Amino acid sequence: MQTQKNPLYLKALTLRDITDISAIKQDIKKSMIVILRVTPLAQKDVEELRKAVEELYAYAQAVGGDIARLGEERIVITPPGVKVWRGAYDLK
Repeated sequence: MQTQKNPLYLKALTLRDITDISAIKQDIKKSMIVILRVTPLAQKDVEELRKAVEELYAYAQAVGGDIARLGEERIVITPPGVKVWRGAYDLK
């Protein structure tokens, strides 16, 4: 098993407003895995949620990270070097 010099952190946040995006990007830049609950923003403004997710998707792609849905209420965003398993291959 490979050991890292710096620990990899997982952070759970709630996306309440599009202004939260810059802080989320900073967390990704700090090599954190972010689990984002989007329900409050979805209930407030679906169009704003769509824009926020599109911006986060573009950011994750640009830095070499990954982004995926976790059910109806959450998305996960990973830093470079961490990919979300989507069942396309066997991990053996």
